[in-house]
Amino acid sequence: MADFIQTTNTKSAVRDLLVPIANITIFDALVQDIIDTNPFGCTSYVESGVTIDPVVRSKEAYDAKVIYENLEADTIGDVSIQVATVTAFGTAATHVMNDDELATAIGGTQSRDNEKDTFSCKLKCHDANGETYYVTISRTKVRISSYADDAIREAVELWADGKPELG
Repeated sequence: MADFIQTTNTKSAVRDLLVPIANITIFDALVQDIIDTNPFGCTSYVESGVTIDPVVRSKEAYDAKVIYENLEADTIGDVSIQVATVTAFGTAATHVMNDDELATAIGGTQSRDNEKDTFSCKLKCHDANGETYYVTISRTKVRISSYADDAIREAVELWADGKPELG
């Protein structure tokens, strides 16, 4: 039988946030800041004849929580709204919040439970050295994955150190 031979040595690193990112607006601003300012020094590249930007959104997941309470303020139901974009996050949550028929069917009054909202965006980054790696930002952590050069981790760490919301 043939043996498997290691061809790459990729790493991953994670920073657990001491305090979750406060809300979707701050979260999205952090993500967009990376795309707009390219703090990691990424470069564009060509794939299948198409020029790809240095940093692109690769995968997103957003989950808004709505709870339903009875007159005694007991939670009697909840709805989780899972969507793939920031825009859909706000729009879908607003629709559920305005759906009085759903509230009547559940038997309570609806309210947003922002503390239980979750969000995540995986950014695909192309380093100047040719490596493609990922930076995933969620409400509670920042993860770097599929990198080999420690300079990549150092660049992301330097950026994160300068962001109070990622302390």
